[in-house]
Amino acid sequence: MSKEEKQAFLSTLFCLILLISGKVSELMNFPYYPILFIGAIISGGWKQTSEGLLELWQDRTLNVDLLMALAAIGACLIGNWFEGAMLTFIFCLSGALEEYATNKSTKEITALMNLSPTKAVRLMESGEQSEVDVSELQVDDLVFVAKGSAVPIDGILLDHPTSIDEAAISGESVPVEKEPNDDVFGGTINTGNAFKMKVTKTSDETLFAQIIKLVEHAQSEQSETASFIEKIENVYVKVVLVAVPLMILLTHFVIGWSFEESFYRGMVLLVVASPCALVASATPATLSAISNGAKKGVLFKSGKELERLADLKAIAFDKTGTLTRGKPRVTDYKQLIDDPIIPKMLVSMEAYSTHPLALAILQFFHSEERYTDLRVEEKAGTGLETVYAGHTWKLGKHAYQEGSSVESTIGHLRATGKTVIFLSKDDQLVAILGLIDLPKTGTEDVIHYFKEQNIHTTMLTGDNEGSAAFVAEATGIDDYHANCLPAEKTVLIQQQKDKYGVNAMVGDGINDAPALATATIGIAMGQGTDVAMDVSDIVLIKNDLAKLAYSHRLAKKLKRVVKQNIAFSLSVIALLIISNFTQFLSLPLGVIGHEGSTILVIFNGLRLLLPLKEVVRSDRAQNCNDCPLYQSSQQH
Repeated sequence: MSKEEKQAFLSTLFCLILLISGKVSELMNFPYYPILFIGAIISGGWKQTSEGLLELWQDRTLNVDLLMALAAIGACLIGNWFEGAMLTFIFCLSGALEEYATNKSTKEITALMNLSPTKAVRLMESGEQSEVDVSELQVDDLVFVAKGSAVPIDGILLDHPTSIDEAAISGESVPVEKEPNDDVFGGTINTGNAFKMKVTKTSDETLFAQIIKLVEHAQSEQSETASFIEKIENVYVKVVLVAVPLMILLTHFVIGWSFEESFYRGMVLLVVASPCALVASATPATLSAISNGAKKGVLFKSGKELERLADLKAIAFDKTGTLTRGKPRVTDYKQLIDDPIIPKMLVSMEAYSTHPLALAILQFFHSEERYTDLRVEEKAGTGLETVYAGHTWKLGKHAYQEGSSVESTIGHLRATGKTVIFLSKDDQLVAILGLIDLPKTGTEDVIHYFKEQNIHTTMLTGDNEGSAAFVAEATGIDDYHANCLPAEKTVLIQQQKDKYGVNAMVGDGINDAPALATATIGIAMGQGTDVAMDVSDIVLIKNDLAKLAYSHRLAKKLKRVVKQNIAFSLSVIALLIISNFTQFLSLPLGVIGHEGSTILVIFNGLRLLLPLKEVVRSDRAQNCNDCPLYQSSQQH
């Protein structure tokens, strides 16, 4: 519990004790019981009153705190000591609950800051270990991370595989398996073997540091609704301050009520017309939603973006690394002659290459044995070549000659956007492979979700027509544009913005940055470039599009909750004002109705801290191996 929260609850407790003591003393005819009620008013109302006076003095604005102070003073002036003290107590209680709500909704950032490592074990050139502050680490320093320890800073894993718990940055509880040369992030936990790493970023540039800055900024930025309510609060308070004396005068001189009754009704009006619940309608709910997203690995740079996301009408996706895995995979393999040596030659030759296509082929034939005595020559721009058992083997473009018997098969593979690799033996084509960057698991479900929400989906990619058509068909996306340059993406995003109003762009690369900045809402994949993250409004820390659908559902729930709060608070104010004019409402009931509505509004906003129920996944294939578009003929 924070210091401010403790002070708020202690003030409320003292106010309650003095309130009860005053009431007991009044019932026992103790002559100085008003002193106890005054003590309750001072102990419970000093903080809000001083803040209201300070705001009046510095900013020349009026807020509801001053209205409550005036109402309590007015109640005491007409001898309603208990009512004035009770008003102060309930107002103080609602303030303490709002303080609790704010602290509750910001606990995720506090937890993040507590997880941020402060010490690291640096490896010296002599081989010795030295414990240093994380702030002292420089790029290219070597660091030792023990099992169970926090990774102190962003870097690259050097020596051997391990597993890392990245829940602090991605919201995922399942540890991630890391291989040598993989990125590791500060603030995550090493659950595997101890390892060495090389520092790639200073402490203030790490992904963890960026997350903390983004969430802090988001929590300090108000949503458009909250900003609007704050703007009208000053005007609303002035209207109430004018309406109260007018009501006292009119009801006394025109209607003929006694001055005591008119003044009493004026004090009731001062209480029930105050917009406490209205002021609390948006901010606690928005902060709760931002914290909910942070816990799930989604960072909103401000409440405005979260609010706009609920009104989304069109969304565009980059292809590579966003909709797809970002790495090619073998989807088709056809062996033209029956020779068991062919798969072994493919694996053995590709083992000498570091090209992404070679890595995909090695993964496809991972169980095949390899020849270790080959002398493979790399032909620049064409492929690989070797001689084995008196035969010349070629792998790549130069292994293919026009007029092959499988020309139609090759044409079909190319038409669907696949990269075709050829293997020949003594210039005779013996095998062909088709590779393509496949959609990520669950991408189709995300696209389906947005289409169900009547949100237009588009894919923008610099890849060729065939590759774009393949991914569009596999994911069910509404529209796609292939061969797009960064400038063309930006133009298309602007056109969508003009047509649909609120639109979003999802991307991960430098080439996406202009389009991300142009869209109403820019959404960056967290494992993309720093530039993409900087210009975006929302960051998905883990490259998981399911979190995007979750964010949209969270934004829609926030919009519903804020609407409920505003409608409820205005209805309660109207009902209480009407009841006061009919002389039905007493000051105690007015206090309970008014402050009770504020407490209910705060608790309604706190519901957004709870995780949303997972959307029922469709029964469509979740693994691309089961997808009908993944037609591999594994004949080896």
